[in-house]
Amino acid sequence: MSTRRTHIVIPETLATEIDALVGKRGRSAFLVQAAEKELLRLKQIQALEAATGAWKDKDHPELKQGADKWVRKMRREYEQHLDRVNN
Repeated sequence: MSTRRTHIVIPETLATEIDALVGKRGRSAFLVQAAEKELLRLKQIQALEAATGAWKDKDHPELKQGADKWVRKMRREYEQHLDRVNN
């Protein structure tokens, strides 16, 4: 993986805390890992916000009484099907 040297400014207390945990030589790797984790979190939030409203209740009337009831019904139907096939 190629890298780029960059200059960032962080509070001295934060740098001290990071160094106490990972050492000065581990600071860059720690900050890279923290930034990657935060980027993933922000991308997930964006995806959830973009999908808001995509699920329409009118398109899934079978779930009107709740997903748990629908799942139980599907399992019952599958078990009944297995009973018919096996008997």
